[in-house]
Amino acid sequence: MAGDPAADAERLSRLRQMKGVALGLLAFAAVVYVLTLDQDGVLGFVNAGAEASMVGAMADWFAVTALFRHPLGLPVPHTALVPRKKDELGRSLEEFFAENFLQEQVVRDRLAAAGVVRRLATWLDDRGHADRVAAEGATVVAMGLRRLRDDDVEQVVREVILPRFAEEPVAPLAGAFLAEVVRDGSHHGLVDLVLEEAHDWLVQHEDEFTDVVASRAPWWAPERVNSAVVGRLHLEAIRWVAEIRRDPRHQAREALDSFLRQLSDDLQHDPDTQERTETLKRRLLGQPQLVRTGMALWASLRTGLLGALDDETGPLRRRAGDELVAFGQRLQRDDDLRERLEGRAADLVVFAVERYGQELTSVITATIERWDGHEAARRIELHVGRDLQFIRINGTIVGGLVGVVIHAVTLVL
Repeated sequence: MAGDPAADAERLSRLRQMKGVALGLLAFAAVVYVLTLDQDGVLGFVNAGAEASMVGAMADWFAVTALFRHPLGLPVPHTALVPRKKDELGRSLEEFFAENFLQEQVVRDRLAAAGVVRRLATWLDDRGHADRVAAEGATVVAMGLRRLRDDDVEQVVREVILPRFAEEPVAPLAGAFLAEVVRDGSHHGLVDLVLEEAHDWLVQHEDEFTDVVASRAPWWAPERVNSAVVGRLHLEAIRWVAEIRRDPRHQAREALDSFLRQLSDDLQHDPDTQERTETLKRRLLGQPQLVRTGMALWASLRTGLLGALDDETGPLRRRAGDELVAFGQRLQRDDDLRERLEGRAADLVVFAVERYGQELTSVITATIERWDGHEAARRIELHVGRDLQFIRINGTIVGGLVGVVIHAVTLVL
């Protein structure tokens, strides 16, 4: 059992002081008793009080000492309780802790009173705190990425991800996902991006467009006719793409949405479409370069991410700090969000307590069982023995008062 030597020395000094006070009162009572033997009147009351004080002091000394050792070294039954029954004490402490601290309602009430989410919101609102969290998070993520070996990643991909992906039908999942995307209109942003890039490319690459289309023209057509037709096609393509960009309800957009809705439905319900999708999936997974390409992409992604994480003044950490500050401010304003998060936090803690509470409390029993009995008694006495000396002091004083009362009652009777 390890401890702080300096703190233990201080505790031992205070314990000895209190033992000295208790022993001093006992000695004082003994002296008074001897000096007032065979006295009547007031001194008779003093003698009776001193006698009772000695009895109370000795009884309480015996009770306190019996907790930690055999009084005077005598193996009196039911003494040296801590060395002999430390294992039972550990189990009792374990049961007490589980019954009084690891109950669901106790945990929920304590978390509600603590206001953890509110405190977190106030703490994150400080830019220095937010930057610190972002820096620590970036350091932890970077350490994890550096410890993650490419061989391990490739092994997980080959032995876990790909076999599972091969067994799982992807068509229904893809169809449900696509239906949700179309329903929410999430693909419109991508469509706008594609149209913008296509328009810019057509405007800036007229020669490339002309060369591609002209190469498909009939060899027998006059060159002037081909040039005029190709030029007209280029202008019409630019105009058509521009119209689609400007009009959110353009016929082409609606045709694309209709196609995607039909495709999502077919993926979920049409056996032929599902079979073709599964065939395509198997062909894709059967390509030997799939894993190599994926690992090359992973290596590039990890390199770029590590560079961004290590840049202390870079945009990634700065953006993370901004988001944390904004999140803290939102938590302070939004009572509903704060209450939901507090509820989720309470649910998480309760789940952890219910699932791992027994393992947590068993640490008490396991730790105490490893203690040496006498050493455990010594250390427990160092921590609580000073307060227990008040039992001896109170026993001396209360015993004396009771002795006086008994002597008075005896005289009256």
